[in-house]
Amino acid sequence: MIATKPLSELLSTLLERRTFGRRPADGRRIKEDCQKLLAERAEITGLQLASDIFGQYHALSDAERVAFFEFLNEDLDIDPTLIATLAKAYGETPSPENYRALSRAGEPARQRLFRRLNEAPGATAEIVAMRQHLLGLLKDHPDLARTDHDFRHLLRSWFNRGFLVMQQITWDSPATILEKIIAYEAVHEIRNWDDLRRRLQPQDRRCFAFFHPSMPTEPLIFVEVALTKGIPNSIQALLADDRHPMNSADADTAVFYSISNCQSGLAGVSFGNSLIKQVARDLSRDLPKLKTFVTLSPIPGFCRWLKSEGKEKEDAEPAKLEQLAAKYLLTAKDAHGRPIDPVARFHLGNGAQVHAVHHGADISKRGQDQSASMMVNYLYDLARISQNAVQFSQHGDIAASAAVKSLVKRA
Repeated sequence: MIATKPLSELLSTLLERRTFGRRPADGRRIKEDCQKLLAERAEITGLQLASDIFGQYHALSDAERVAFFEFLNEDLDIDPTLIATLAKAYGETPSPENYRALSRAGEPARQRLFRRLNEAPGATAEIVAMRQHLLGLLKDHPDLARTDHDFRHLLRSWFNRGFLVMQQITWDSPATILEKIIAYEAVHEIRNWDDLRRRLQPQDRRCFAFFHPSMPTEPLIFVEVALTKGIPNSIQALLADDRHPMNSADADTAVFYSISNCQSGLAGVSFGNSLIKQVARDLSRDLPKLKTFVTLSPIPGFCRWLKSEGKEKEDAEPAKLEQLAAKYLLTAKDAHGRPIDPVARFHLGNGAQVHAVHHGADISKRGQDQSASMMVNYLYDLARISQNAVQFSQHGDIAASAAVKSLVKRA
């Protein structure tokens, strides 16, 4: 078994979570309390202020919430004139004192506010939720992207891989976590508890998730794994209700068939790369017969691309759809020269190879509407993923099997 700390130990962390109830508030008071928190030096008073601010935030109306983010964006922004003056002084005299002054001026007061807020027990989850609200406002209020930049900067630091704990989710895991696995599954719907049990309990199935100590009951991302003989070409067969589980010790292939990000407030904070690679390393250590690590992934932008090319999925034979899917994955690029398919972008950026495409692999309504029932295997060759990732990030090179390249030529 993979050696990780039990969930019970994680759940008993000293970083207790606190529910911040609604507090009577108006838009002016919460701003005043934020300014007080920035000036407060006493720890106990600061913790109480932070708790009060979260309680008031919960009570804000939609319009008041926009005004609050505008306050963060404008009133707690950097002072460019001061920075220019301090930068000139540091350029003339690069002393430690001038460096400290310039560094402090270059950090917006809102970043210091977020750090002070985060000192309250359970505050990290509140800040993640706050950013989720902000992301929903950016389309209509694009200037607030400055504040989002600071949220993202701090969250990337707080959720650094070194702080994350990988846990195996089993049928014996706490119900509160199992319920969230059902709710957060974003690729292949978990219909009910029996469906969940079929994904967790058999010995040829695994599920792993990243947790953060300050959010011990909230998975950040999880991956579902099937242990098989050979590379599968259909999600229906992989998840069939009446399938016969195999002995995990006999498996030669680990299939990552579903990867779900759970916290929309952490958009832009990448976990999937580290999770897949750690799971692959640990499984290969614990199950020596495992030699192949692949995904069975959707191709969510394929049908949209077909229409943009003037083609209809109904008009193409299965063999032709496979050729077009291969062409889409290897040649369809955005303005920055990256694959337009988000799933392809993710796995190729991790160092995977486009290994094979399969027609009829996902006959669900979503599978047919988004990808004409096509799915793709991305191969994680542990000896080549670093090289592939470098070639992709630096040169845009897409690693692909000879079979997939041949399909593109025929397309």
